[in-house]
Amino acid sequence: MRITLAQIAPKLNRSNLQEAISIISAYKDESDLIVFPELSLNGYMLQDKLYEDAWLIDELNIFKDLSLDIDIVVGAAIRDGDNFRNAALYFSKGKLLSNHYKVHLPNYGMFEEARYFLAGDVFESFLNNELKISMVVCEDLWHKSVHKDLINENPNYIIALVASPARGFSDDGLEIEDKWYEIVKSVAKECKAKLIFVNRVGFEDGLGFWGGSCIIDENAQIIHKLPRYEKIVKTFEI
Repeated sequence: MRITLAQIAPKLNRSNLQEAISIISAYKDESDLIVFPELSLNGYMLQDKLYEDAWLIDELNIFKDLSLDIDIVVGAAIRDGDNFRNAALYFSKGKLLSNHYKVHLPNYGMFEEARYFLAGDVFESFLNNELKISMVVCEDLWHKSVHKDLINENPNYIIALVASPARGFSDDGLEIEDKWYEIVKSVAKECKAKLIFVNRVGFEDGLGFWGGSCIIDENAQIIHKLPRYEKIVKTFEI
């Protein structure tokens, strides 16, 4: 299986859609699956821009067409009636195969997601090409109850869409990076699953995002990894 990690730097506007289309078109012949970060179609610090920039799901039908050649996972702010959702969307074979609404919305320090988004309430998996897949969005993985849900789902692959700002700088490295790798390695080993972790890069309103996207195997080993802070799209054979 060929998996492309799209470690990009989304902007706070709708131009991200065209960039995603361009990247997918460039990689569709050399990859089976491409994964973008959390809120990759919107940028992270949306706040009241949600009211003008959130997507109706039908506005993203272009991904159905593109998914005839390659499976696509994107993060987007989705308008759901009178509410907004932080969503991970999986497109395959011309269909929106699955969507996961972020369940655990952070609302502390620099984070204000619970103020703007409505939380999801379920973790589930789906089948694609005989593989069982689960999706999570960022903060979801910081909760032990979610680890138990994922163990019960028993997926082959876990896809984690992330927008993690860099924080905890020290002489030994980046504390938030160490914490994230500790979490995703633990989840991969607990679930006996491969885990695809895609974090964004770039700057928004004083926040810098660190990247470090990676693929982890069932033994909690990082088998492929992208560098910190660099915008890069790269395909790996699994």
